Amino acid sequence: MPNWLLPENIADVLPSEARKIEELRRVILDNFRLYGYELVMPPMLEYLDSLMPVGGHDMDLRMFKLVDQLSGRTMGLRADMTTQVARIDAHLLNRSSVTRLCYAGSVLHTRPSGLHATREPLQIGAEIYGHAGLEADAEIQELALASLALAGFKEVRLDLTHAGLLRALIERDENAREDEAALVMLLRAKDVPGLSVLVEDYEPVTRDALLALPGLYGDASVLERARLALPVLPRITRALDELGALVALAGDAAVTIDLADLSGYQYESGAMFALYVPGLPNAVARGGRYDHVGEAFGRARPATGFSMDLRELARLLPGATPQPAIFAPWSRDAELRSRIAALRAAGEIVIQHLPGHDADQQEFDYDREIVLEDGNWNLKTLG
Repeated sequence: MPNWLLPENIADVLPSEARKIEELRRVILDNFRLYGYELVMPPMLEYLDSLMPVGGHDMDLRMFKLVDQLSGRTMGLRADMTTQVARIDAHLLNRSSVTRLCYAGSVLHTRPSGLHATREPLQIGAEIYGHAGLEADAEIQELALASLALAGFKEVRLDLTHAGLLRALIERDENAREDEAALVMLLRAKDVPGLSVLVEDYEPVTRDALLALPGLYGDASVLERARLALPVLPRITRALDELGALVALAGDAAVTIDLADLSGYQYESGAMFALYVPGLPNAVARGGRYDHVGEAFGRARPATGFSMDLRELARLLPGATPQPAIFAPWSRDAELRSRIAALRAAGEIVIQHLPGHDADQQEFDYDREIVLEDGNWNLKTLG
């Protein structure tokens, strides 16, 4: 096998694509800062029990693992940065006030999440810690929608659900609690026949409510149907009220409700959302409330946030157009070097032609050049 071949679903990012990704990263992080989010940079490698503070079969399968030769302990290459940021908030910053943190970095997956997905997503996201109210969920939803708008997406679908619904439905039924993991899998797949078999011996109220969840999908009117189909319990009423408030704050996004969509259920605890754009069947961003993750680090804090893959996002955007640049000869002439330095200080791209090579640049379009005329270095427009 040639030594330049890469593993499946691992790829280099070439200049024009890299520029798109980097420009997206900068504009989105700059917008996070306008909301008061502070940038953190967690390590790529950590002990496994730190990367997986909440047990989850999905995360266990997605993570590369290895043995640390210094300590002999099992380590993992991060497959998600959310729990790392929760650790930073709970253990390192240890603030009592509301904390807003953001991040951007590569994560690694053992298997691709989709047909053409990379196993090395470039994850960017934002998290709020310390506020249990809906205001934090609303800010995160707004920030996620604003990020896609900055990326140039005008048609966005917001898909809302709530992890608290299933927990409220099964908390009074022992059989249902024992089958929680199986219920999540069947509801995610909307496997009604399989669900019907599993819930056959449950309490009638629990059974009927669980069988109703896969059909509670559609526009915002689903919330009213859910109030009729689900038992009147305080936690269910509160969850539906929270979803209704988030629908009202969705702006121009098209809203769908899917009360059986439990992606991320292992550590999510409240309202959850996914964002979809034309051209991609999978969600480009996911977020939600996860109040209990900090417990594993010794400090439970209310938390909500979202993340998305910049590489996937950039792949959906038009190709980057070459940037205007100035062509200059290579010379030791002090006046030329001073002129080039002044142009670069003003934000101009100046590329010096090295002797014996053609000026072949994929990323740049020469529209001006510096030429020597009558002893002076002048800037002239090309063609």
